Amino acid sequence: MQFVIKILKERKQQAIQQRVKQARDGLEELSKLAKIPKDIKVELVKINEMEAEWIVAPESVENKITLYLHGGGYISGSLNSHRELAARLARFTKTKVLTIDYRLAPEHPFPEGLEDATSAYQWLIEIKKFKANEIIIGGDSAGGGLTLALLLNLKEQHLDLPAAAFCFSPWTDLGNTGDSIRTNLKIDPFISPDELMFDARLYLGDEDYTNPLASPLYGNLEGLPPLYLQVGTREILLDDSVRFAEKAKKAGVKVILDVWEDMIHVFPAFAAFAPEGQEGIEKIAEFVRGIFFKS
Repeated sequence: MQFVIKILKERKQQAIQQRVKQARDGLEELSKLAKIPKDIKVELVKINEMEAEWIVAPESVENKITLYLHGGGYISGSLNSHRELAARLARFTKTKVLTIDYRLAPEHPFPEGLEDATSAYQWLIEIKKFKANEIIIGGDSAGGGLTLALLLNLKEQHLDLPAAAFCFSPWTDLGNTGDSIRTNLKIDPFISPDELMFDARLYLGDEDYTNPLASPLYGNLEGLPPLYLQVGTREILLDDSVRFAEKAKKAGVKVILDVWEDMIHVFPAFAAFAPEGQEGIEKIAEFVRGIFFKS
C-alpha cells in the first residue's frame, strides 16, 4: 500500500504540473493576439535578481510611475503576457509603467510574490529615488489582489504609501466566499470556481485564506490611499470588488467602485479587440491623471 500511495502522489503531482503549464501557456498564447505600438519603449531591468520592464510611451512623464502587477491566478502571467496592457496604460495615464516578473506558485507560494512586489516598490523609492506620492500601484485579477495586499504590507511595515491604487477585477478573497461565485457561474465565460480553488490552493500552501496579506478583504483597510476598482457584472469575482469597496468606504478610504454592465473579467485587457476595453483603460487613466496632474 505504501507503494500505491507513492504512485498516486506522483500522479497527482504530475497532473498539477501539467495543469499549471497549460495555464501559463494559455495566457502567453492569448498575449500574442495583440502587439505593442512601435513608439512604445521597453527596457529590461533587474530588481534584486528579479526581471522587470520599464514601459514608456511618448506621453509618459518622467517622474510619474505606475507599478503594475500582472494577473494570472498567482500561477501564471509574465512580463510578456501583460506588455500590451501596460503599454496602453503608459500612453493614457501619461506615466512610466514598471512591470515585474514576480515569483509564481506552486514553485514559489505565498508570501514570495508579495515579497517581490514589496521589493519593487522599495527599489523605486530607495534606489531610483522616486517619492511615494509619485507612484501609483495597479494590477488585474490576482495582480489586483496583490496590489491591495501590497498596500496592507507597506502599512504594516510603516512605509510611505503610494499616491493611489487601481485594480481591474481584483481577487480579494482567496476563500472564494462571495455570492457572485455562485450567481454568476453560468454567465462568466472566462474563469470558473474550480480554477479559483486550484490557484488558491497552490498559492496559499499551508497559509489560511483569511490572512489579509493573501486575501486583502480580511484586512484593516484604514489609512489606505484613494482606490479605483473596476469590475464587470458577468464575472464570478464581482463580489470581491463590491465587498472590498464597501469595507474600504466604512474604513474611511476614498474608493471608486466602477461596475460595468455585461463586462467580463479584466475586460480592459481586450482593448485591442473591444471598444469597451479601451473605454475601461481610459476611465482608469482618468483616475490616475486626476491623482497626478491636479490643476
